[in-house]
Amino acid sequence: MVEEDLTAAAASAPALRQVVDLTRWIGPGRKLTQTGQLTMADARHLVGLLETGDEIDPVIGTRMFRTRSSADLPRLAFVVAWAKAAGLLRVVHGRLVPVKKNQRLLDQPVDLWTAMLTAFDRLGPALCPSGWFASLLGEDFSAGIAVLFAGIAEGGGTVRLGEAREQVWYALSARYYLDEASTEQLEHIRKATDRDLRRAASELVTFGVLTEDGETLRLSPAAEHVLRTRFAAVQPGDQIAQIKVTLMDTDPPVWRRLLVPTTLRLDRLDRIIQAAMGWTNSHLHMFIHPTGHYGTPDLDFPMHDERKATFRDLAAREGDTFGYEYDFGDRWTHEVLLEKLVPAEPTGRYPACTDGARACPPEDCGGTTGYQELLDALADPHHPDHHELRRWLDLEQDADFDPIRFGPADANRRIATVMIAGRPGG
Repeated sequence: MVEEDLTAAAASAPALRQVVDLTRWIGPGRKLTQTGQLTMADARHLVGLLETGDEIDPVIGTRMFRTRSSADLPRLAFVVAWAKAAGLLRVVHGRLVPVKKNQRLLDQPVDLWTAMLTAFDRLGPALCPSGWFASLLGEDFSAGIAVLFAGIAEGGGTVRLGEAREQVWYALSARYYLDEASTEQLEHIRKATDRDLRRAASELVTFGVLTEDGETLRLSPAAEHVLRTRFAAVQPGDQIAQIKVTLMDTDPPVWRRLLVPTTLRLDRLDRIIQAAMGWTNSHLHMFIHPTGHYGTPDLDFPMHDERKATFRDLAAREGDTFGYEYDFGDRWTHEVLLEKLVPAEPTGRYPACTDGARACPPEDCGGTTGYQELLDALADPHHPDHHELRRWLDLEQDADFDPIRFGPADANRRIATVMIAGRPGG
């Protein structure tokens, strides 16, 4: 069924046809202008060939405005940018030339659709035009698209467009110092950001990544498959590790049971553990093994590069264990136990959380000792720190922090967010 969805998406995507036709037309290569643009002679031909809808030499009233650069033809520029981002074309010595090793994609529409989707978050400059007021999405397109996909994943596959606008604005505006911007300036920046998000969503709908029902965006089955596979490709029969991740020195223990491919890179295993446990990935981490420590290499703290090692490099046999430490201040230490190895099922989704117990401790609460003190204070309304801790945890007056609460569905929602958007969800 997934293959049928992918085939249908590829067949119905105008941008894919345009990219294929452009690449075939380029042939051995075409000379570019000194500014790196298509010549106007080539641009005039391609606007008709690709049916981009760009207007050359537009007439307004009785006056004609001559198009002097292919950069002024936004749709054509976008198609060229997408072909380059997908690895079909590149610029060499002032010429636009094909990337020979990827020309096979022209006859493999499903693989090309996958490559174009994977490259979409690099299309910010082509999709978001500059103006008097910069769009935050245009400035940080990759991060903004990740926020869009995160909102969809956290919503179980759907998100309201208005909610997506709020999520993208909240995430991107936090990256900039906007305190001195006037109300009018903020309104212009917000409008530009909303406009570009609408434009990006429309492109994703036309390309078959999203479907749109009124103001609701839904991730297509084909796109979900591609995004999950990009994170962890699993074929039926592949080796899957059933692991138990236990937060040490917690009593009763906080633990999760996970199914992960044995070929999963350690940097991605980190994100799966973070999502399954309920951490926010706000601190450093490392994997601890007799062969050494694995994490993000640092001059002050040498470690093996976790991107160059996989799960099976640390645990190959049932009963093998290794450590995972998160937040070198609070020192949350986890034991990762390989319980058993099983074959991937045809209908299975991996990685996945199948079981577990107890809620993840709040971040920055002082490690296991601080966590136990926090639980004692929350359980006693007369404790001197009771009300202050409730405010710190942002608990409503009639709400309680329930250390027992855990559900695999919530863990799998966070895992889906990591796989689809590349970051843990809330």
